[in-house]
Amino acid sequence: MAVAQKVKKPTVLRPLKTIPEVEVGICMGTGGIAAGGNDVWEAFEKGLAATDTYAVVKPREDKCEGSCSTLTGTGCRGMCAMDVLVDVTTRKNGQERTVTYGTVTPKMVDKIIEEHIVGDEPVHKWIVLSSEEETSHNDFYAYQDRLVLRHCGRIDPEDIDAYLEEGGYQGLYRVLTEMTPTQVHEEVLASGLRGRGGAGFPTGLKWKFAAEAKSPDGKKYFICNGDEGDPGAFMDRSVLEGDPHAVFEGMAVGGYAIGAAEGYIYVRAEYPLAIKRLKIALQQAEERGLIGKDIMGSGFDFKIKIKEGAGAFVCGEETALMQSIEGKRGMPRLRPPFPAQSGLWARPTNINNVETLACVPWIMTQGAEAFAERGYEKSKGTKVFAVTGKINRSGLAEVPMGLTLREVIFKIGGGVKNDKEFKAVQMGGPSGGCLPESLLDTRVDYEELNQTGAIVGSGGMVVLDRDNCIVDTARFFLKFTQAESCGKCVPCRIGTTRMLEILDRITEGEGQPEDIDLLLDLAENIKAASLCALGGTAPNPVLTSIKYFREEFEEHIHEHKCRAGACAALTTYSIDPVNCTGCRACARACPVDAITGEKKEVHVIDSDICIRCGACYDKCRFDAVRRA
Repeated sequence: MAVAQKVKKPTVLRPLKTIPEVEVGICMGTGGIAAGGNDVWEAFEKGLAATDTYAVVKPREDKCEGSCSTLTGTGCRGMCAMDVLVDVTTRKNGQERTVTYGTVTPKMVDKIIEEHIVGDEPVHKWIVLSSEEETSHNDFYAYQDRLVLRHCGRIDPEDIDAYLEEGGYQGLYRVLTEMTPTQVHEEVLASGLRGRGGAGFPTGLKWKFAAEAKSPDGKKYFICNGDEGDPGAFMDRSVLEGDPHAVFEGMAVGGYAIGAAEGYIYVRAEYPLAIKRLKIALQQAEERGLIGKDIMGSGFDFKIKIKEGAGAFVCGEETALMQSIEGKRGMPRLRPPFPAQSGLWARPTNINNVETLACVPWIMTQGAEAFAERGYEKSKGTKVFAVTGKINRSGLAEVPMGLTLREVIFKIGGGVKNDKEFKAVQMGGPSGGCLPESLLDTRVDYEELNQTGAIVGSGGMVVLDRDNCIVDTARFFLKFTQAESCGKCVPCRIGTTRMLEILDRITEGEGQPEDIDLLLDLAENIKAASLCALGGTAPNPVLTSIKYFREEFEEHIHEHKCRAGACAALTTYSIDPVNCTGCRACARACPVDAITGEKKEVHVIDSDICIRCGACYDKCRFDAVRRA
């Protein structure tokens, strides 16, 4: 057991000097900044300073006389479709009230300040979330259980005291004062936590293997895999941007559990904001004695280094990732030996992804049983999904394992955009698969989803509607994995290339009757013979697409028809003279001037000029443009 009396409990070193009457929290994650977060910040800063009522202060550094306000930049709130999101908390007459405004622009700021902050009457038409009134977006959070995302969107990720105020590093403190390494990995095992990077392997068991492994010189390594590369996935990025200390704390607990004194967090360089905040957080944690040598005076050393990856998707595979850290080309190697026995620099190594590690501090403070109470059967706890595509409320959603796909898409996500017909959901990114409407009641559960041919994966969930072509969607994901193949093994390098050539010719109207069977045969051989999981799972989108949507493949091949109109070579556009009003919207949208006709007269599409982009179809409001 660790020696409790020696360990210094982490505390807030700069307590709040002022309890502000007004707190404004602005989403300054990547999505918020892209939507104009910096401009909204400046507008609030100027607007509050101009009120002559509210002085803008730094609450841990300043103390003001009279009324005070604070501006805080937070990480992602999850409701990305409504960025820029702004929380306004007011404390007046002994009452505290918080509302969230959505799609905020600088032009809206003066009205929010004048009517809400000064006048104490919220601008109701812009509210997207409120504890005091129902909004159309309340369901977005009602079905969630924010455990991994518990701090994201609530605290300033660049201020360690904000994390400490929420109980940060208390899990590590408990570990160092009350638990042996064996007790730690047994606690994680009892929680039922499984790897959130896609494989779903029990985390506690993984730690146990690394803890029991012998090192020739006593060195072991603990790695956080932040190389998130799935198209449409941004779960890990949002945690790194919004709550970096939770990841460091999880790494330190894991390092203690396996006997490692050194850790690496591997993040792709395309995440500059995440890297910036990780560096700030790491410096702060080291200065407070929470990471580094003799943590909290316990005698336990754990140093963390940040490694920037060059963006190769294959480096998400753990053996390729370790090659990259060692300065070599990121290519997978044969296993065994597994990393727990011989990993980084041939030393015992443990690798977990960002979301997995963000769960660990919560488990250490709340207990394994509290985590295990969430979830379904063998899939415990919660899972974060990036819900994107043709959906009304795109963003991040953290749900208890066991919720159905229908509940995630239609309750949290608000259903298909523009009330169009749901067609499919692509689960698990390029390693996953397309599932039809008949499987929407499938639970978010490792075993149940695996039975469909898709996977939970890292958490990508892309919703498709009737305007998406399944064949083209399968081609898109296969094109991604084919381009990202490291080329080391023949089945992946050549097999995915052959599959892509077949899909290309099917979408170009040159498909052959035997192509479907050939795709299935190639897919099974690639899965069986590839060196790593990239090749082993690359055919999954094609296999599930054929399994559930075979008729679309057959239409492409035998009828030279794409029902979604996404494959240009198989699609023609015309204008129905009965419905055409001559509004000229289609003509204005056409990029090649293929549409002619006078205003208020029937228009015509010149098929020789038309490039089949579909712009006219998307623009027409009278169902006059026909696609065949």
